[in-house]
Amino acid sequence: MEGNILNKPAITMKSATPILRIFDEEKAKEFYLNFLEFKLDWEHRFEDDMPLYVQISNGGCIIHLSEHHGDCSPGACIRIEVDNIEVFHANLLSKKYKYSRPGIEITPWSTKEVCVLDPFGNRIVFFESI
Repeated sequence: MEGNILNKPAITMKSATPILRIFDEEKAKEFYLNFLEFKLDWEHRFEDDMPLYVQISNGGCIIHLSEHHGDCSPGACIRIEVDNIEVFHANLLSKKYKYSRPGIEITPWSTKEVCVLDPFGNRIVFFESI
């Protein structure tokens, strides 16, 4: 629909960008950049001793990570759709990351899923529809 009854332009929503809480820059980079193979797009601090805020991405998936206490609560869960989840899963296991050796699950709702917990209690579910 190009407009509505008041002849206003249509509104188009785009992908959400989740913000996940982190507490340790080194652990966050080890997990997200090395283990999950996201790339660091940019990082920001208001001053050298202030909390870190970063954007990471992998393909079309964008995530923000924040040390700022007011941005979000630890323990969030996000779902990320991926292609070739079995290859993704095998790649994760091949790294022998000592803090995570996720399994792969076939769900009753017709997905294959790999669930990982980051070092800060956030859950990331990678899934592929079957």
